[in-house]
Amino acid sequence: MDIDTVSIHDSITAAAERENTSPLLSDSQTLESVRVSSHDEPLTLVDGDDNVIGSKPKLACHVGNGLLHRAFSLHVINGKGQVLMQKRSQEKLLWPGYWSNSCCSHPHYGESMEDAVHRRAYQELGLTVDIRYLYKFQYRAAYKSLGTEHEICSVFAGFSDDIPIANATEVAECHFMGSDEVSALLVQEPDQFTPWFHMEWKELLTHHSGLFSQ
Repeated sequence: MDIDTVSIHDSITAAAERENTSPLLSDSQTLESVRVSSHDEPLTLVDGDDNVIGSKPKLACHVGNGLLHRAFSLHVINGKGQVLMQKRSQEKLLWPGYWSNSCCSHPHYGESMEDAVHRRAYQELGLTVDIRYLYKFQYRAAYKSLGTEHEICSVFAGFSDDIPIANATEVAECHFMGSDEVSALLVQEPDQFTPWFHMEWKELLTHHSGLFSQ
């Protein structure tokens, strides 16, 4: 574990102690490697205006410079105005072990965005959430020489006070944190967070800060 990771882990542990909760999920709360992702999943290719133009397997959408496809990001918020942060599994092809938003994934070809959000929230976190669409944006970000995210990403807020049950194949750690604590960690250790989370967090604080009010 490097210094940056230790710093973030210590910060999350301190936040958990203040809330009298554990930042790490116990064995009884971790799903037993239930695989819910595949390189062969059919994703939805789109043009710059988010019009559907076809379908390709997930791996093909992420190699090289990436093919523009639909995706979503979900930010789960509890009744205290805290947001659920996820540390990505080391099994992830892109940005493994990085901190990010509660859940991010893709609708399958022909699947509605809302159905995809509900599906993945349950598959990754064991949560059934009420969701609210916020906005969408297009971005491209490369991870080393391993691949690229090139997405039109729909951003949702989700609401739940339930305890997440992490799927170990997708999630290494997850924990509810206050927005001020998240912002401080982004400043202290920016390289430990995914690029899309940086973009989304700035937008959330600028235009949707009411989500984090208690």
